[in-house]
This record gives sequence, structure tokens and C-alpha cells, in this order.
Amino acid sequence: MTKISASLLAGNFSQEAADRVHVADMLHFDIMDGEFVPEKTIWSHEVAHISTPLIKEVHLMIQNPEEYIDEFADAGAERISFHIEATNAPQAVIGLIQNKGIKVGITINPSTPIADILDFIEEIDYVLVMSVIPGKGGQKFMPEAIEKIRRLKKHYPKLEIEVDGGINAETGAQCVKAGADILVVGTYIFSKEGEEKNHILKLKNSKIKEVS
Repeated sequence: MTKISASLLAGNFSQEAADRVHVADMLHFDIMDGEFVPEKTIWSHEVAHISTPLIKEVHLMIQNPEEYIDEFADAGAERISFHIEATNAPQAVIGLIQNKGIKVGITINPSTPIADILDFIEEIDYVLVMSVIPGKGGQKFMPEAIEKIRRLKKHYPKLEIEVDGGINAETGAQCVKAGADILVVGTYIFSKEGEEKNHILKLKNSKIKEVS
């Protein structure tokens, strides 16, 4: 069954929104610093403030993530991904996250080739494939992400593949067919208050098909 990471960016990072997505597998926190991406969002103390039985997954869209791992670990993050494009010391970031006993992921932008992360791929737990330009919710899915997902799953079948951006029932099914294990979903889940559970369950029941 497909795992769903519900993005609180689309729920204005509220406790009420977090409570409405209790059937998801994870709660996804998009952390933006206004430097790596133009927008700025919440920080570690807001992550700590949200109460949830779900796994807290932190997606760092920030410059020099190595400087902030400790505080997000202390905020309760159980998974942390960072952008390969945002640091000159990816090996150090991986080590810092692993030393906290937290699952580590590398995120790649739509324009970033898989080749840029191959030196580190054996050391991480998951790859987060961006299917939109990072920094803003509600964008249209970029179909070129499908080929990245397919290639990653084919060559690294044990690696968790996560995809983020423009996910709905249709694009989610396409990603799962290509090999995605986890869908990060925001706008589609929160598009109609009271329907969050139904939207999540529909996505979770996407059938995983054999990668060709």
C-alpha cells in the first residue's frame, strides 16, 4: 500500500489541519528560509508545537542545512531530507542526521540529474523527487519526474522513493506505477475541508505495479 505524507503547507501548518489527516502515514513539514527558495515558512519550534501520532517528516528547503540539523531533530523530526543543491557538504549533512538516529533523505529539484546524488545514494534511506519547482504549494505536476522515479527504482530497488509536488489521484497513480513508495500530498488533500480522509485513502490504495 502506498504511504502518504500529508503536507501541512497546504493546511497553513495548523494543529486542526494536522488532526484532520490522522489516516496518513506521515506529516510533512516544508521548511523554507527565504534564501534557498523565495518563500519563508515555519521553523523548528513550530514543528515541535504540532502534536501528532504520525511520523514527523521534515523537508529542509534551506541553505546550509548542516547548521540546523540539531534543532529539527530536537523538534521531533523522525525523517529529514535536504536539498543536494543547498549545501557544499552533503556528506556532513548525512552524518549529522544519522548521528541523531533519524532517517535521511536527499531531495533533488526537477532540473537536477540523478547523477548528482550517486556518490551518496548507498548511505541514505530515501530520495525525495521534486515534481514542481520547490518553494510554493499548488503547482502543476511536472511529468519528467516520472522517468526519474522509474530509473531510481530500477537501479536501487531497496531505496525508498518519495515524490513531492502536484500530486492528486491521477498523478499519484502515475508515480506509484513508476515505483514511488511515498506520495507527499498537500493541495489535493486539503482542497475540501471534511474530505481529507477520503482523499488520503484513495491515494493509499493506489496499486503498485511492476516497474518496466
